[in-house]
Amino acid sequence: METKLISLPVTVNRDTRFRDLVVETVGEAIFSCYQCYKCSAGCPIAFAMDLLPHQVIRSVLLLQKEKALSSRTIWICASCETCTTRCPNEIDIAKVMDVLRQIQVESGTEAKEPKVPIFHRTFLNTIKKSGRIHELSLLTNFLCKSGGIGDNLKSGEWKNDVRLGIKMFLRGKLKLLPPSKKGVEELRKLFDQAKEHKKS
Repeated sequence: METKLISLPVTVNRDTRFRDLVVETVGEAIFSCYQCYKCSAGCPIAFAMDLLPHQVIRSVLLLQKEKALSSRTIWICASCETCTTRCPNEIDIAKVMDVLRQIQVESGTEAKEPKVPIFHRTFLNTIKKSGRIHELSLLTNFLCKSGGIGDNLKSGEWKNDVRLGIKMFLRGKLKLLPPSKKGVEELRKLFDQAKEHKKS
């Protein structure tokens, strides 16, 4: 019996700028990934991911920019660093996820999990405004900006939120008024420095 070889067309992307950008931030260690799956096996959120952490690393190494940046994984990653701790080659996988999120935001395209970047911006704006986190302001602003109020009303989830809010308030965990604005100016200077650093 004669064996026939089948030739499959393979598209090779030779534009390495995407991978180089990740390597510049994370370091050369990323090239030492040998796909042992330890990162994916230990990830507590792997059940909700469309690409497992080892697959994200592989996508970066194979220059599959669209695949990596369009995944839900980079947005639902909790940055718990379990993957980084388990990696035998000391690759900072959590940092890779951070870099990919940043690249995706700067590209101007919509994230696969659009509510996550909205939450990030709302969180930072709350801190910038009052110098501390105020959970009630954060939740209210996030629900308004993400369209979550309508969703909560339709699903009836607001009832659970109210019950939880009352419990937290009674235990002193939820403040109605924002904290005092002590040291806000210094904090705003840090935000401005970060903005200037990003431009340079």
